[in-house]
Amino acid sequence: MNYFTVFFKKELMESVRTYKLLIMLTIFLVFGIMNPLTAKLTPDLLNTFLPEGVSITLPEPTSLDSWAQFFKNVTQMGLIVTVLVFSGILANEITKGTLINLLTKGMPRQAVLAAKYAAMLVIWSASVVLSFLVTWVYTVYLFPDGMAQNLLFSVSCLWAFGAFLLAVLLCASTIASTHYSGLLVTGAVVVVLTLLNAFPAVRDYNPLGLASKNMALVSDSVKPQSLLPALGITLILSVLLLVLAVVLFRKKRI
Repeated sequence: MNYFTVFFKKELMESVRTYKLLIMLTIFLVFGIMNPLTAKLTPDLLNTFLPEGVSITLPEPTSLDSWAQFFKNVTQMGLIVTVLVFSGILANEITKGTLINLLTKGMPRQAVLAAKYAAMLVIWSASVVLSFLVTWVYTVYLFPDGMAQNLLFSVSCLWAFGAFLLAVLLCASTIASTHYSGLLVTGAVVVVLTLLNAFPAVRDYNPLGLASKNMALVSDSVKPQSLLPALGITLILSVLLLVLAVVLFRKKRI
C-alpha cells in the first residue's frame, strides 16, 4: 500500500471523526430538500404575509425556480461552508506537529498534499451530488415541466469552480501559518476574479463564470460551448496551484 493511499484513508477517517463529512453532507442535504420546497411555497408565503387587502399576482413556479434556488444556495452558502470546513486542512497539523513523525519516517510531502486534496475533493463531490440528486427528485415530482436544460454541464461547471477554490485554499495553506490566513487568501482570489469580470476581454476566460452563469445555462440562454474556455482555464489553474503547493511545501519548515 503506497503512501498516498494510507494518508488518503487517514484523511477520510479524520473527516468522519471531526464531523467534517457529516457537516458537509447534512448542509447540502438540507439545501437539496429546501430548493424545490422554497420555489413551491414562496408565492403562497408572500401572499400570506402581505397586509390585508393587498395581493400580488405571481407567476406559477417552475422547475427553473427550483434550480435557481439550488445554484444560489450551493454557490453562496455551499462554497462558503466548504472553504470554512477545510480551512485548517494543513495549518492544524503543522501547528500541532503531527506531520513531523510521518515526514521523518519517509512520507513524501507531495503524497501528503495529494491525499489532502483528494479527500477534500471527494467530500465536496459527494456533497454536490447529494444535493443535486435530492433537488432533482423533488423538482421532477413538484415541477414536471422539463424546462431545465444543460443541467449536468451546469452542475459540472459549479463543481469545477469548487475544486479550483479548494486548490487555492490548499496552496494558500502551504504559505500561511494559520487557517485564517488561508481563508483570507482564498477570499482575496474571489475578489480579484470578481474585479476581473468587469473587463469584457477577460470575462470569457474567468473561472468565476462557472459559478455565475449556471442559470443562464439551465434556461438555455447561454450555450455550453461559451463556457469551455473558462472551464479549461479553471482546470489548468487548479493543476498549477497544486504543483505550486507541492513546491512551496517542500521548502516549508515544519
